[in-house]
Amino acid sequence: MDKKIKRCWIALWLLLCQALAINAAVAANLQVILDRNPVNLDESFQIIFSADAAPDGEPDFGPLEEDFEVLSQSSSNSVSLINGKMTRSIRWTLTVMAKHPGRLEIPPISFGKDASEPAALVVNEHSANGNLSNAEDIFIEVEATPENPYVQAQILYTVRIYTRVDIARATIDEPEQADALIEKLGDDKNFQTQVKGVDYMVTERRYAIFPQKSGMITIPPLVLTAEVMTHARSAFNGFFGSGITRTQRASSKPISLMVKPAPTSFTGPHWLAAEQLELKEEWSGDIQKMKVGEPLTRTLTLRAKGSTVGQLPELHHAASEEAVKSYPDQPVLDEQKNADGVVAKRQEKIALIPSKAGSFKLPAIEIPWFNTQTQQMEIAKIPETMIEVAAAASPLPGKEARPLPTGPEAVRAPLTIESRPAAQNIWIWISAGLAAGWLATLAFFLVRRPRTEADKADQPVAEALSEYRKDLKKACANNDASAAKKALLAWGRQKLDANSLGEIAAFCDARLRDEILVLNKALYSREATPWQGKKLYQAFTENKAREQWTKAEREALEPLFRL
Repeated sequence: MDKKIKRCWIALWLLLCQALAINAAVAANLQVILDRNPVNLDESFQIIFSADAAPDGEPDFGPLEEDFEVLSQSSSNSVSLINGKMTRSIRWTLTVMAKHPGRLEIPPISFGKDASEPAALVVNEHSANGNLSNAEDIFIEVEATPENPYVQAQILYTVRIYTRVDIARATIDEPEQADALIEKLGDDKNFQTQVKGVDYMVTERRYAIFPQKSGMITIPPLVLTAEVMTHARSAFNGFFGSGITRTQRASSKPISLMVKPAPTSFTGPHWLAAEQLELKEEWSGDIQKMKVGEPLTRTLTLRAKGSTVGQLPELHHAASEEAVKSYPDQPVLDEQKNADGVVAKRQEKIALIPSKAGSFKLPAIEIPWFNTQTQQMEIAKIPETMIEVAAAASPLPGKEARPLPTGPEAVRAPLTIESRPAAQNIWIWISAGLAAGWLATLAFFLVRRPRTEADKADQPVAEALSEYRKDLKKACANNDASAAKKALLAWGRQKLDANSLGEIAAFCDARLRDEILVLNKALYSREATPWQGKKLYQAFTENKAREQWTKAEREALEPLFRL
């Protein structure tokens, strides 16, 4: 019985090997199927290679790339059993787009030793009816204004995408220009319109472009790639298959603009082009009632439409009056991207502290700018400002000066001297002598008292800080950025318990903070730029002076709050 089973297995194995040999001897039958023919340029279509058996090898689709762009490819393998007969189907599906119009050929594709047959294809340049305005399913319009802008002035670049078909998804290129800054403005707008009697959905997108050099610039075409719903079903997906899409492209026209340089009539030190510009100031208190040692904050705001924050100049300059110290804070920069362009704003807050009483003059602030609407140079100005400073009131707490008598009573009042017994006067002098001796003894012990542990600890800290300041001064004089960083870090660890340049900058005033950031950029920028240390050490010295001023103010005010 076992021998019979063994013979059956051997016979079955031989039959299977024979079937496999016969199957291998038969070449795979390869068919080429086009989902559409003819097709339009800038529209995708599918090429399907189908085989009823496994071909000799993997396909080589390289020959297609001469006339077609392969967007995607996939493969599938299926086996079906109908009336006891087993059939096998292998498919390779390629989504492609023709590179040029005309009568093209799908070349033979090699599958190892097997190969497909060539297939003919007609590619039309546009839709069959030939009326471009009415027949295009998708097209793009672009415009740029003004056509002859000034360098660094705003150009409004508008893109409108017209569609009259259902789109599953779409992507479009962003405008590019190597010699310009480009900012997208707000959100897209959607609306309906008609073009020669045909209804279209329109998506509008706007950009602000700021050319950075004069001469001819060209904004290249934008390419839209869309997956368009065909409302058809693939013959291979069956009755319950979902609708398929085709890839379609549309391109805009390139736009060339002649950018003009700054006009010779502009005499300002800093070129600034804008559509509108506004300069204003605000004070935190009354500038006619300032007092010595009391700060008052001045806020300067520059707002420019059709400009970027990088073009806005610095507003505050040190006051010419030495008696009025100024301490600027870090400027606040902001850009608003509205539908009609970019609005840039620069705001600076400056604390002013007068050191003596009197009348002082703050110089005028002038910002020359070029009005792109009127094509004229204008000057935004804050006139010179006079401030009045009164002496700080410092009466002793709990004491009021008794006014001297005035009028006839002061003349008529006799001077009276109260007489005391001689013994009483002696005791007064003895008490005064004992008090003077006690005060002298107390002063002696206070002067000669031993240093406390805190005083002993403060001395090496102060000496270390002094050494770090000397190292910083030397590094700044030699324009040695690495040595300056090392000295600053040592000073920051000792003084502020900070371990990086960024942490140190956070404790400093605006000017020193800016110079530390400049040093940091010089150290780590990809582009090697020379660093000058003079401004850093000057800002460091002023920051130290400001600390001493604040400390002195605090110490002068402390007795006023003691009981």
